[in-house]
Amino acid sequence: MDERSFWVALQQVPGLGARRFLLLVQIFGSPRAVWEAPDNELLTIEGLGKAISNLLQWRRQVTPERLMAKLDSAGIKVLTLADEAYPLELKRIYDPPPVLYWRGSRLPGQELRIAIVGTRRATAYGLKVAEQLAEELAAAGVGVVSGLARGIDAAAHRGAIKGNGPTWGILGCGVDVVYPPEHRELYHKVMDHGAIISEYPPGTRPEAGHFPARNRIISGLTKGTVVVEAAAKSGALITADLALEQNRDVFAVPGPVTSRYSQGTNELIKQGARVVTGAGDILAEYGSEYEIDSLWQLSPQEYRAEAVLTAAEEKIMAGLSVVPVHLDAILATTGLPPGEVNTALLQLEMRKLIRRLPGGFYLRC
Repeated sequence: MDERSFWVALQQVPGLGARRFLLLVQIFGSPRAVWEAPDNELLTIEGLGKAISNLLQWRRQVTPERLMAKLDSAGIKVLTLADEAYPLELKRIYDPPPVLYWRGSRLPGQELRIAIVGTRRATAYGLKVAEQLAEELAAAGVGVVSGLARGIDAAAHRGAIKGNGPTWGILGCGVDVVYPPEHRELYHKVMDHGAIISEYPPGTRPEAGHFPARNRIISGLTKGTVVVEAAAKSGALITADLALEQNRDVFAVPGPVTSRYSQGTNELIKQGARVVTGAGDILAEYGSEYEIDSLWQLSPQEYRAEAVLTAAEEKIMAGLSVVPVHLDAILATTGLPPGEVNTALLQLEMRKLIRRLPGGFYLRC
């Protein structure tokens, strides 16, 4: 019998979870040994009362080989922690998923991978930044990982596909459940360019409690996580926290101080996250072998049409011209706090409204 069938059967025990799964395997030596262990031996394990009761009941109801046959008939593939193809980065996190279910054309391999995450209620600015970042990264050969959710996640996947690079969507439900339902077309495009992946058994419906656990896989599969837009309390910030716990890099795209969806990203920057104003900022962290052909080609007029200037940005723009102006002069003429000025300058630079010169000088584009 395929040893993976015991991994699947044990992983699907209701309420067991990754940590208890790994603990049982550590005690008995393998998932098969756990599955075939006598009832009395399992009942002697302390602290797992309910999980053990569920295991005893579960193994009376199911047959491992039938579970695998059902997966095969549905075209759903299985990757276990013992498989060589299991991504090394994910294997090294504190609680790696023992089993991953996946549908698609390719698993994560040896390529550099970056997660792009953010709010579901993204602004036009956030959607454009996420898509263009992902497209640039994909064109440079970098894999893009996200959660296939509305907003920033979907934009990241679309950008990676436009850049003809690999992308992986990590779900908080079964891989046979398209969520949100309006992403059916995107779901299949992600499968064509990479894979849909989940630790949840097929048929599992999306529930709020699933997504924080899903986020550890998004960050765990990557070298770094980019947060594009996030409110002060956001699931994307949970992913950033998990990335830090996993000793991964955290990047953030600055946004208008007046936007609630930039509060989280701007706070991350204050806390030390690397500022991202283009894919080159990310690629520079990982070596010179990555080259990009910048896609930031929007005219100043297009950026002006897309976003209204904040009060701070208007003050700064009023004092700039085609003649370079030093940062000290900007601070003096606007009378704004340095932190607010720096944030506004970054925002204006990203919109191609101003240009930064060496020595702390700025001018209008």
